[in-house]
Amino acid sequence: MKSLRFVSRFAGKYRWPLIWTVVSMVLLTLVRLAGPWIVKSMVDTVTAPGASLVDLGRVQQLALLGLGVFAAQLVLRFVRSYMAHVAGWGVVADVRLAIYEHLQRLSPSFYEDKQTGQLMSRVVNDSDLLEQLMAHAIPDVVVNVLMLVGVTLVLVSISPTLALLSMAPIPLIVVAMRGYGKFVRPAFRQRQVELGELNAALNDNLSGIREIQAFTREESEGSHILQHISRYRDSLLRALRLMAVFHPLVEFFSGLGTLVLIYFGGGLVLRGSLGIGALVAFFLYLERLYEPVRALSEAWDSVQQAIAGAERVSELLDEQPDVADRPDAVELVQRAVGAIRMHEVCFWYREGDVVLQNVDLDIAPGTVTALVGPTGVGKTTLSKLIPRFYDVRGGSITLDGHDVRDLTLRSLRHQISIVLQDVFLFHGTVRENILFGRPGASEDEMVAAARVANAHEFILALPDAYDTLIGERGVKLSGGQRQRIAIARAVLKDAPILILDEATSSVDAETEMLIQQALERLMVGRTTIVIAHRLSTIRSANTIVVLEGSRIVEQGTHEELMARNGLYRRLNEVQVEESVAWRALREARQQVTSHELPEAVGSAR
Repeated sequence: MKSLRFVSRFAGKYRWPLIWTVVSMVLLTLVRLAGPWIVKSMVDTVTAPGASLVDLGRVQQLALLGLGVFAAQLVLRFVRSYMAHVAGWGVVADVRLAIYEHLQRLSPSFYEDKQTGQLMSRVVNDSDLLEQLMAHAIPDVVVNVLMLVGVTLVLVSISPTLALLSMAPIPLIVVAMRGYGKFVRPAFRQRQVELGELNAALNDNLSGIREIQAFTREESEGSHILQHISRYRDSLLRALRLMAVFHPLVEFFSGLGTLVLIYFGGGLVLRGSLGIGALVAFFLYLERLYEPVRALSEAWDSVQQAIAGAERVSELLDEQPDVADRPDAVELVQRAVGAIRMHEVCFWYREGDVVLQNVDLDIAPGTVTALVGPTGVGKTTLSKLIPRFYDVRGGSITLDGHDVRDLTLRSLRHQISIVLQDVFLFHGTVRENILFGRPGASEDEMVAAARVANAHEFILALPDAYDTLIGERGVKLSGGQRQRIAIARAVLKDAPILILDEATSSVDAETEMLIQQALERLMVGRTTIVIAHRLSTIRSANTIVVLEGSRIVEQGTHEELMARNGLYRRLNEVQVEESVAWRALREARQQVTSHELPEAVGSAR
């Protein structure tokens, strides 16, 4: 019932298609009930005492009426089928949109242990089953229940005793259907789970196909996928095995009703208690009686599958985001000044595993603040708390005096641009990816943003310039090119707060220089937070904040921190030593032949 209530939330929009479906189903039931009655009337006419060619006109009228019945069935079946599909696919489309919009609202923590393929399976495969429920299962159930009631009333009017005897197997069928629902629905639900796992594994492997080929793991990954395929096949076969048991049972019980009619109905005719026409009609109506019973058993398959899908979709929509707007959240309409203050900020992902503890930090508007420190001290986590990808566990973060938790997420994030180390570009053109920052921007504004990002020249050199397709995640571009497009996107957004997380790492020196130039242009007039491991890139920052062991241990300018002989100075000296060593190694390689290389490298070290 919960699953059906869930579906009904979306069905109200399609009230009129559903009304037409119901009306056509009722009329179709009445029309189908008329068919056997026409046959009975014809048999009674031609077998009546004294029947002659004079009665041929009556037979012709009945034949024309039968033609009208068949034509009406044709039209009503079309109306029922089409209108049910209009409602069914409409509900599926709305459910898919609702799932996607809900997924966009869920916090990053939700996705930490979820696979993309699993979520896609719920959006596409599970929601697809709702069409079966709306367009097939429910209409079939309604039509066949109406037919069952109508046929029962007609049979009782012909012969109450024979009708009662003929319906004796129906309780057995009802019991079988209840048992079927108890065992088959979990089987179909497990099938949907295994299908989601298979989709997730395929998505992972196709995304990582280069790594699979590079490490020659084709055979082992093929075995891994085979396991998922086999589990899905086995779960599907289990559900089908239960179905294969159920349908023959229904046929067997239906056959019992026919045997009862032959035995008792034949006896009634021989004793003169029942006419031949009534017996023929009884046989035809009995088929109409067991036809909906058999159809209900088949519709029950679709109901069980659809409910299994609806349960999985409903569970996903019941997920609540960890970070959400408060009921009284304020919309930040004007452009932020960019003053950020952190007061005794504490955060942890798991209870007892503290990442940040009592962090106090004031960031003045329009300044550049760099976060540095060893790996794992919470630099990136601290930057994620500002746009509320996570909420602080203790303390507060304010923007222009407003606690960020008191602002709507949309208006808060509208004030922030982010450029990450792992750039994500969408499958599309260069133009579409840059305009993602501000879809309504003009051509001149887009080109100007690309120039600021040092991207205009290489974009013009692409086959179709700004209209070049860059592939999934920008696979057709180099790392530096993807980074500069991401910077152009941030330039176009023109937000007053900028977060740069390792934006110049993993590129060569020349590309790093181009990216650094673009970033310096982007940072002008903005409150900027830079996370960097290469300390040479943040020497000009207004404030350098050094974190260690979940706390801030130092902060100041580059010159001030170098004079303190603390952690920042040690990190600088280590990087300088590494830089000198690598430079000596490169020079050694250029100066010696291959057989002299080991000795030269040892000297350089």
